[in-house]
Amino acid sequence: QVQLVESGGGLVQAGGSLRLSCAASGRTFSMYAMGWFRQAPGKEREFVASIGWSVSNTYYADSVKGRFTISRDNTKNTVYLQMNSLKPEDTAVYYCATEGKPFGVPTTTTGGMNYWGKGTLVTVSS
Repeated sequence: QVQLVESGGGLVQAGGSLRLSCAASGRTFSMYAMGWFRQAPGKEREFVASIGWSVSNTYYADSVKGRFTISRDNTKNTVYLQMNSLKPEDTAVYYCATEGKPFGVPTTTTGGMNYWGKGTLVTVSS
């Protein structure tokens, strides 16, 4: 059974940084693409970043490009999201997700993900 557990959320001032972590278990982590999504109050869940099983493939939403970095450590079964220059509009619950098929191209859509964590709240104050 695939399990994803996020951590690292919290309250930060605008301009600050946070690093989110997502620990995965239940299958061979290194074979699957991973992604981060977020959902702000009253809004739909949206894509933030994704990374392929081969770490050379990374994708970002335009709204976070240049500020956020996704990475993974296959020895620790963990994917990270380094968030710099945070803005109040980054406030949301951040979710880790992964695909169902191995060795796939990282998806940028919620429908392309098969497994989800419970999320971690990031609040950016102005």
